[in-house]
Amino acid sequence: MEHTQARHVTTPRISIVVPAMNEARNLEVVLPQLPPVHEVIVVDGASTDGTVETAQRVLPAVKIVRQTRRGKGNALVCGFEAATGDVVVMFDADGSADAAEIPRFVQALRDGADFAKGSRVLDTGGSEDITVWRSWGNRALTSLTNLLFGTRYTDLCYGYNAFWRDVVSRLDLPSPAAEAPRWGDGFEIETVLNCRIAAAGLDVREVASVERSRIYGVSNLHAVRDGLRVVRTILTERWVCRALGRRRSLAFPGQAAPVTVAAAEVPVRLAAARRRAAVVGAFSRMVHRRRSGSWAVGDGACPGHIPVPRAPADRAVRPARFNQKAARTWSGERSA
Repeated sequence: MEHTQARHVTTPRISIVVPAMNEARNLEVVLPQLPPVHEVIVVDGASTDGTVETAQRVLPAVKIVRQTRRGKGNALVCGFEAATGDVVVMFDADGSADAAEIPRFVQALRDGADFAKGSRVLDTGGSEDITVWRSWGNRALTSLTNLLFGTRYTDLCYGYNAFWRDVVSRLDLPSPAAEAPRWGDGFEIETVLNCRIAAAGLDVREVASVERSRIYGVSNLHAVRDGLRVVRTILTERWVCRALGRRRSLAFPGQAAPVTVAAAEVPVRLAAARRRAAVVGAFSRMVHRRRSGSWAVGDGACPGHIPVPRAPADRAVRPARFNQKAARTWSGERSA
């Protein structure tokens, strides 16, 4: 990609983006540990525990940004938009990221990378927090991404990253100005970033990192639910990339580079990609509800039959045609 003049400076200005929602106790410990940088941006998600006041007290120069919608993804994108530095660092507010590692991320960028990705799997990396099941799930999701995008990631589900600010314009992230929820507003943002960085053919270099335990509070991460969300994100991003012809430089060995899609074909292919994503989303929700036991078994259900969960009372029921089409899709039949 074309580099901006900012990349050639001797000492790049660093913007640290810290999404936070009810993290007052953690920020009191985390913010004083940050190195002197161009700016620290705390993106507040309508906290009720004095997060903003605590951040301003322990770090008077902090820049406070209010996120426009809900979710970690929206918070990060709001921070990216507010950043004015040359390099943007994604930094969690719970104390799991080590501020002493920031210079290594910046050095990877100065050495020529577009995106410096943290990895707990490299030799000097590690985690004090990850469980065995989450570790195996992370390996499976990382392998799936590498297979579909031709990448060599070692740790997909880790959010400690840094990149040149001019990279943001290449990623088509959801606009903070929109009022309605957007794809990428939630925890899937880290997977969206990794997939789009790969699809854009940018130079990614992994940096060994040690994940520390959360200082206070309990994580909102749910292994099964969020794991299924990551699967859906990977498949959706792959289909969208194919629809737009964006996977230019990542053809598998022995395959020709994909042909750019004509403008007239894009709406048709995007519609097909969205239909596939809807089916994957419906399937993942069914699996989650079955595991949690929230199934509504209709009268006369035969043994071994997997009942379809009823829609909540405040939610419109999908047309029967959607369910029939989903059933044909998963049974391998071709729809008319």
